[in-house]
Amino acid sequence: MSEESGTPARRPRQRKQVLLRLDPAVHDALARWAGDELRSVNAQIEFLLRRALGEADRLPKDAAAMRRPGRPPKRPQPPPEEAGPSDGPAGGPSED
Repeated sequence: MSEESGTPARRPRQRKQVLLRLDPAVHDALARWAGDELRSVNAQIEFLLRRALGEADRLPKDAAAMRRPGRPPKRPQPPPEEAGPSDGPAGGPSED
């Protein structure tokens, strides 16, 4: 508890770990589906659970958003610059 306010101090939210037993054929199908969508099996299970919770109107309002499928970029990519009239090969031959 915080001494000043008398309320519990907030801790960063940690992801819960769950042991899940699946039929091997179900796991294989899930792994193929996850691969098609560039997700891990774990992320695919969470995606499906969130979708089911949303459809049942049971997804908590304070649930953090899932990250997008696929690997995150190694470094942030700068936005592409707009092409201007002087763009093109520097010092290259003209195509006239």
